[in-house]
Amino acid sequence: MIGIGRALPGRCVTNDDLSKIVDTNDAWISERTGIRRRYYCAEGESANSLIIAAAREAIGNAHIQPEKIDCVIVATVSGDYVTPSVACLLQAALGIRENIPVMDINAACAGFLYGTAAASGMLQVCGGRYALVVGGEQLSRLMDMTDRSTCVLFGDGAGAAVYERDDTTNLCVDLGSRGGLDIQIQGAGSPEPSVIQMNGNAVFRFAVGVIPSSLNAVLEKANLTMEDIDWVVCHQANARIIDHCAKKMGAPEKFYKNIDRYGNTSAASIPLALYDMYREGLLKDGQKVLAVGFGGGLTWAGALLNIHLGVTE
Repeated sequence: MIGIGRALPGRCVTNDDLSKIVDTNDAWISERTGIRRRYYCAEGESANSLIIAAAREAIGNAHIQPEKIDCVIVATVSGDYVTPSVACLLQAALGIRENIPVMDINAACAGFLYGTAAASGMLQVCGGRYALVVGGEQLSRLMDMTDRSTCVLFGDGAGAAVYERDDTTNLCVDLGSRGGLDIQIQGAGSPEPSVIQMNGNAVFRFAVGVIPSSLNAVLEKANLTMEDIDWVVCHQANARIIDHCAKKMGAPEKFYKNIDRYGNTSAASIPLALYDMYREGLLKDGQKVLAVGFGGGLTWAGALLNIHLGVTE
């Protein structure tokens, strides 16, 4: 990873703000989830606009020109269109050349790491040096604001990374799916409303099992131990999930959390966490980050990321 970027929408929504429109309060939300605030798109903002802004910053942060990008992958479940893909619109918006692979991925909250794995494969098969991978969501337009079990959880945002191909090492990943409906958004034509529906207890059980399993699988493939890892970045879905897994892995000091700032931003959550770590001076050149995501479809993805970012401005 040689570049990173972020975009947040203009409307900050606190737990107290939500308490005015749904039967909840700050203590109830923060104690159960760790969330204090999240961001919603304001007028004129969307998943697409956030994704484009985050990608532009990541490319600038990588100190390369857009025409150097050899692959574009966008992870999202909430793009503005079914087709064209957000990746196609991003390619045009940033002036990225046409003769490269460009596509969206729907792996929900595991999407950014699925996209990272796909980009690695694309560079190897199609050739090229640089890949742009973005995770971005406008989940606020997919929420039932009368359902306090879900509407308090999610937020909007986008995070992006530029990767440089390294032929001296293989990308170590662990990808999978259980094929479940415990998190779902109905499609067009369905009699059910197109809003996020979730069985929270089932998702919690799934997460606390699959996160340590996936992290250990990546470590085994990389022939490393937790002592070799500088940071662990989980999908930011629930602080209790992260704390439980950090304790199980025996290295709680290495698990980063920023869910209090953004809520669950699905495919954006891992790159948003990496961005905050970078700006806070925690993420440094030469470090190894073990990242893991889990989400709808009951997908999961673990990956070992090698960090080669410049000095923050």
